[in-house]
Amino acid sequence: MLALSAGVFEARAGGCEDAWYQRNAIYKQQGYCFRTPRAIRAFGNAGCTYDAVEDVPLSARQRAQVAELKAYEQSYGCPQ
Repeated sequence: MLALSAGVFEARAGGCEDAWYQRNAIYKQQGYCFRTPRAIRAFGNAGCTYDAVEDVPLSARQRAQVAELKAYEQSYGCPQ
């Protein structure tokens, strides 16, 4: 069984909104330029440097966290 990170446990307790926020906070921290109005309102685009999510330089740990959060969002039918 896969051990979930503390951030994902928090998302499970807080629901879809928390999972979405945590996932996008990782991208923001690494310089992603958001496209959706929701993400721009939440995080802004000041100082962003990466237009494509595939180009964002994430560590192995961050990639694992993002994957876990996405899996949570899919399994609970969270809006994208």
